[in-house]
Amino acid sequence: MNSWTSVPSAADWAAAVGSLKNAQRILLLAHVSPDADAIGSALAVGIALRSAGKEVSVSFGDEPFVLPTNLKFLPGQELLVAPAEVSGDFEVVASFDVSAAARLGRLEDLALTAPTLIAVDHHRTYTGFGTMHLVDVGSPATAVLALRLIEELGIEVSRAAATCLYAGLLTDTGSFRYANVTASTHDVAARLHDFGIDHVAIGRHLYDDQSFAAVRLQGAALARAEIDPGAIGGLGMAWTIVPLAERTTTGTSIDLLERVIDGLRTATEAEVAVVLKQDDSGQWRVSTRSKGAIDVGTVCQRLGGGGHVFAGGFESDDSPDEILAALRAALAEQA
Repeated sequence: MNSWTSVPSAADWAAAVGSLKNAQRILLLAHVSPDADAIGSALAVGIALRSAGKEVSVSFGDEPFVLPTNLKFLPGQELLVAPAEVSGDFEVVASFDVSAAARLGRLEDLALTAPTLIAVDHHRTYTGFGTMHLVDVGSPATAVLALRLIEELGIEVSRAAATCLYAGLLTDTGSFRYANVTASTHDVAARLHDFGIDHVAIGRHLYDDQSFAAVRLQGAALARAEIDPGAIGGLGMAWTIVPLAERTTTGTSIDLLERVIDGLRTATEAEVAVVLKQDDSGQWRVSTRSKGAIDVGTVCQRLGGGGHVFAGGFESDDSPDEILAALRAALAEQA
């Protein structure tokens, strides 16, 4: 499996900054089914580049083009452009939190044929698809690299950009609970506070604001969860499945199911938690979480997706039983 180990040098940063400064039309991309780190980083850099007089568009390769409900508070959404409306004459394309080109969805071909493609990422499963690589697997979030990029560009970090970055930092560190957090992570958070963010409002939007229908659907998903303490060589695995029909009945969007795995991963008897969510097309989106003993990012890369040690995901058209069987086998090889 691919494992990126290089750290961007001063020359790498200078080259990326130079290409952005010399460009006028710039496209910034998050991965499909964007999370706060991906779209927050893209929007933050977009806000900064716009303030410097650049013509900037931000997108992600999903159709329908809908931002997850809990991210609709993020500033800079006026920069968002649906994939069908993205033209192909950008001088520079930059991707954020994208470990593999396939994660660009409908915008993959456009990105790969751009004159310059800057990949800003922190996943060890990064495949090297960019022409420039601002990839540091030691970073707790892509947002940290996005902050450095803004500052390397010599652009003042606005409250709006800082809000987007803090959302990415908060979520990708598990609210500063994951092992990827260091003293410097808290230093970054403190700096973002200095830019005027409202951390209470950000936390509420990300974690504490959802419809009652979503709460009930999450409860039902957890109620039918299963656990096998003997899986993965005795480390244990817990899982649950949410079919499309159930979401349709409650009128709940798929992004609101992200919180199911947060509850499932707390089970003491399971090192790995898994949630299968069926999207509107019938495809299954698989989310995984690990407590650290298993690198689920590498496992998910093997199954067509990616991620990092503590969180990974992939999509599949197979049946839930087939998906779980393939996942069990891949996880067992990591034990």
